Amino acid sequence: MQISMSSSLHSLPSPAQTLVSNFNSPFELKQAHAHLIKTNTPLSLLPPSRIASVCALSPADISYAHRLLTHFPQPQTVLWNSCLKTLAESDSPLDAILLFRRLRELDVVPDSFTCAFVLKACTALLDDKTGKIIHAVIEKLGFQWNLVLQNMILNFYGLCGEMSTARLMFDKMPQRDVVSWNVMITHLVKSGDFEGAHGLFSCMPERNLRSWTMMISACVHSGKPREGVELFMEMEKIGVQANEVTVVAVLSACADLGALELGKRVHEYSKRSGFGRNVRVLNTLIDMYVKCGCLEEARMVFEEMEERTVVSWSAMIQGLAIHGQAQEALRVFSMMLEMGMMPNEVTFIGLLHACSHMGLIDEGRRFFSGMTRDYGIVPEIEHYGCMVDLYSRAGLLQEAHEFIMNMPIKPNGVVWGALLGGCKVHRNIELAEEATRHLARLDPLNDGYYIVLSNIYAEAERWEDAVRVRKLMKNRGVKKTPGCSSIMVDGVIHEFVAGDDSHSQATEIFDMWEKLMDYMKTRGYKPDTSVVLLDVEEKEKEKFLYRHSEKLALCFGLINTPPGSVIRIMKNLRVCEDCHAAFKLISSIVNREIVVRDRNRFHCFKDGACSCQDYW
Repeated sequence: MQISMSSSLHSLPSPAQTLVSNFNSPFELKQAHAHLIKTNTPLSLLPPSRIASVCALSPADISYAHRLLTHFPQPQTVLWNSCLKTLAESDSPLDAILLFRRLRELDVVPDSFTCAFVLKACTALLDDKTGKIIHAVIEKLGFQWNLVLQNMILNFYGLCGEMSTARLMFDKMPQRDVVSWNVMITHLVKSGDFEGAHGLFSCMPERNLRSWTMMISACVHSGKPREGVELFMEMEKIGVQANEVTVVAVLSACADLGALELGKRVHEYSKRSGFGRNVRVLNTLIDMYVKCGCLEEARMVFEEMEERTVVSWSAMIQGLAIHGQAQEALRVFSMMLEMGMMPNEVTFIGLLHACSHMGLIDEGRRFFSGMTRDYGIVPEIEHYGCMVDLYSRAGLLQEAHEFIMNMPIKPNGVVWGALLGGCKVHRNIELAEEATRHLARLDPLNDGYYIVLSNIYAEAERWEDAVRVRKLMKNRGVKKTPGCSSIMVDGVIHEFVAGDDSHSQATEIFDMWEKLMDYMKTRGYKPDTSVVLLDVEEKEKEKFLYRHSEKLALCFGLINTPPGSVIRIMKNLRVCEDCHAAFKLISSIVNREIVVRDRNRFHCFKDGACSCQDYW
């Protein structure tokens, strides 16, 4: 007559029943074991999974548990795998690795699940030594056809930074799925090998949404927003539907590129797709509209948000600042505090930018000192750069210099560059030379700093010094970055380089400029040839002026866009004084709003005025 396990358990006294089924330590397990032996009760009453779990963290008791489990019909590997999974996913994945080592000493044969759980622990700890051992075990036991394990190993090597090993393994994999390709591309992107990632992406036999999103995001982070937009267009053509992550990636590309039309279309898509309340999408929309020069649209998104994060407030403050609306930026900051939202370090960068562009010296000082005093935020190099910029723009060059010399952290090229920019505007050659000496050491290949110093010399008619700086650039292999402006018309981006006459509509563009010149001269316009810092005749200087890239882009826009529509131009360098003055007049002549985003800020030209107080 067979007696069931349940009836055997119920035949025990109540305290013994609890001990046998609910022991919580190796000591209690041994007590239960002894009781069963003493009462001649079957060992099968002990729950085997509990035997493994209570002994898993006690190296001295694992062998005891191993011997005890030989009396049970269940495979030991299955029981121990449960422990390995729990430990690998715990706050102490090292325990899974230690248990695995002890089990190997006891000749417990691992299976594919064992390898997966231990590999997960190795990945969490970036334990390359044990990970390689697991890889060897997988090969030895013939699990190389297990695609899940192969992808885990690939990801493990990528996370450990062993890209050559990861690539070798990827190339030798007997089979791959879309996960394999995505993992390899992800780690190539993270390692900075954009070209390698793009090359693999192009060869993918199958792509899923994650593949497209990852590559679009990689384009943005690698400074290739145009390629990101092109990928999105291709993705749309084959019918792949974007999710929230894709929307954020492509909106970021639109922001960098100034692709307003596409950005608006993606905005509409996000509303139709139910992403209209996604805070990350809305924050990126604010940034996109700000960078495309559509401050009112950015404000509308901000005001309609049901939930705002510190990122939302900071993006709006920064947007107002770079559009020259400092007082409004400060008002939004006050609202932020009234709503109980605590600022972060990015918020203060926006506030200091606002103060800098509008010459609010006292307010800037107050914000800078209040960062640490009121909010416990330690200023970073960006905040120090903003303060130097604030002083330099205001002509307080000595104060800016003293501020730099007293900084608790080492000033970088941006800090010294801010001082150099102030020296150009306020014609301080001595401090400009000192700033350039530091910049030559900190950022030796940045052409902008050499050109600014050369221009300072040229404005002072120290032509020999100007030529000397230009020769120094040549000897050091530093090349001047040409001025480049872009404008999007009918979804196509058109680029213009300073002095370029190769465009298919070049003749029409030059004719348009001549017509504008005639109108401007009747309103008192005189070319400001002081910005052409070359020792040539006035007529030649004027010719250089008329071929600035933003002027070419503007004329193209006037020719190819409907009357009354806003013209939006992106420039890689700062707008010069002459273009700034000319665009103010042209906005009144053609009755068009002209928005120019240069290296530093936005200029919104309308009715003969600019949103910024100055061109700098």
